[in-house]
Amino acid sequence: MSINRGLTEEQIMLRNTVRKFAEEVIKPAARELDEKEEFSNEITLQMCDMGFMGAFVPEEYGGAGMDYVSYILTVEELARVDSSQAATVAAHNSLGIGPIYYFGSEEQRMQYLPLLTSGKLWGFGLTEPEAGSDAGNTKTRAYQNGDDWIINGSKIFITNASTSLTLGSSVLAVTGQQPDGRKQYTTFLVENTVPGFEAKAMKHKMLWRASNTSELYFNDCRVTSNMILGKKGDGFKQMLSTLDKGRLSIAAMGLGLAQGAFDYAVEYAKKRHTFGRAISTYQANSFKLADIEVGLNLARNFLYEVCRMADRGENITKEGAIAKLYCSELAHKAANDCVQIMGGYGLMKEYDAERFYRDQKILEIGEGTSEIQRLVISRIIGCYD
Repeated sequence: MSINRGLTEEQIMLRNTVRKFAEEVIKPAARELDEKEEFSNEITLQMCDMGFMGAFVPEEYGGAGMDYVSYILTVEELARVDSSQAATVAAHNSLGIGPIYYFGSEEQRMQYLPLLTSGKLWGFGLTEPEAGSDAGNTKTRAYQNGDDWIINGSKIFITNASTSLTLGSSVLAVTGQQPDGRKQYTTFLVENTVPGFEAKAMKHKMLWRASNTSELYFNDCRVTSNMILGKKGDGFKQMLSTLDKGRLSIAAMGLGLAQGAFDYAVEYAKKRHTFGRAISTYQANSFKLADIEVGLNLARNFLYEVCRMADRGENITKEGAIAKLYCSELAHKAANDCVQIMGGYGLMKEYDAERFYRDQKILEIGEGTSEIQRLVISRIIGCYD
């Protein structure tokens, strides 16, 4: 595989280290954790010890101080083996730590980041039952009561929010009205132990079964004013900015899953024989694999370049949407073709193809559906006035 384009020696070494960890530690446990729908504290803490949690956070806050390419390489290599563990890392870094690091006060950073880089987890409380892609339809509300704020509402599909390692979540709430009549949104840092707050794990998922997904409930949940992230009224733009970079981690998951499914399909096709020859030699199969190889190369080149743009502080709204859209749909194709090449065996749980097929679907939905990515791109290129 020609996947070293533009990577430094340190980044290549990191990639190889993560791959070794994924193959030796995660892979042997992945199928059983998926079957039991079990979140693994043990693997999560090992990933923390490896520096995966708090990847791009500076060392002064306890992080690994990686550049964004290195962080994305980490997520990619984990997803190549198991999307559940990759999701734990991606959500914790991009959505959990990201808002606090980029928008929090120095006091908030010092209070939370050392904990969140040493074994504690943090959720991203944006999605609601009626406010997924339509984040402006947020129903959760907060009103001021003296020096405190009272929050009422609920969130759904929140990753990492109800494990025994979870410390809390960043929660978007409506806090009033702007002068132009639009809703005012504010982000609050809500710890799981705050009275009036409850987090419940969601079960019976089709995918990411070893990743924690949660519902959050706020019933007169009281937080102090110093738990406002950044400034009152900045919540909506904080969330959108977080999603811009978060989409790169979803793109990395798509790229990693596509690579894993491709590798699995190639290995199987070379070993499986029909009519006296390997099925990899049949054009129907070889062309499928050739098309995925093309996609992997294009996706990898583009995603890494967008990460370099992020490191340079450039706006990546359009490029992040393109990367997320392309990589997630590539994962769909790779997983689908992997199952097709394996035939009936690809449908059996004893083969990883079946898990690749289930896990890829969320990538076209989470952090902005494929339809939303196309809307973002089409707006930026001027399709709408």
